Amino acid sequence: MPHRSYAERARRTSCFIWTAAIFCATLATAVILAGLVVLIIYFIYQPKSPYLKMGDAKLLRLDYDQSGTLSTQLQITIFAVNDNIKTNAAFYNLRLHLLFQNVEIAELQAAPFVVPKNNSIPLGYDVQSTPIPLDSGSMSAVDSALKNREIPFFLTGKARTRWRLGSLYSVGLWAHLSCQMKFFWPNGSTVSMECNSGG
Repeated sequence: MPHRSYAERARRTSCFIWTAAIFCATLATAVILAGLVVLIIYFIYQPKSPYLKMGDAKLLRLDYDQSGTLSTQLQITIFAVNDNIKTNAAFYNLRLHLLFQNVEIAELQAAPFVVPKNNSIPLGYDVQSTPIPLDSGSMSAVDSALKNREIPFFLTGKARTRWRLGSLYSVGLWAHLSCQMKFFWPNGSTVSMECNSGG
């Protein structure tokens, strides 16, 4: 059986190495070009994640009796914010839960909507709860809050956002909101409140 010479094997090995080198160089060039495209798009569009932000809130009514039943009325304004200067942003699947002592009072929703570029849209909610029975721990919390004249509520939830980078690339993220609201009682005004979903 004939044996290949060392020179023949070297030529075959060199051919393989050159092919691999050309492939790697082409791949590296493609990665560099893709990175340059991403950088160019970033500097042109300066993308920023749309987000939710707490606006104004007021506690209009708080009814509580010694049997442990609570009912309330609140006005809450939330802003959907789009700081992108070149593209609109869509918000959808918005669901927020209003809680008192881990008891859900209401769920706030919104139909899908679009926030124009570099703009914001207020979402106003007038929340009137049905009478809510409280357990002994929540009743103690209400008694303490009324004594301190400071009533705490929590607003938590999320919305899906989507916006475009250029004509082809679409970005979608969740905006998560988790805020504590404290109201002076009996006037119902809020303690200073700064809260957003991290935009």
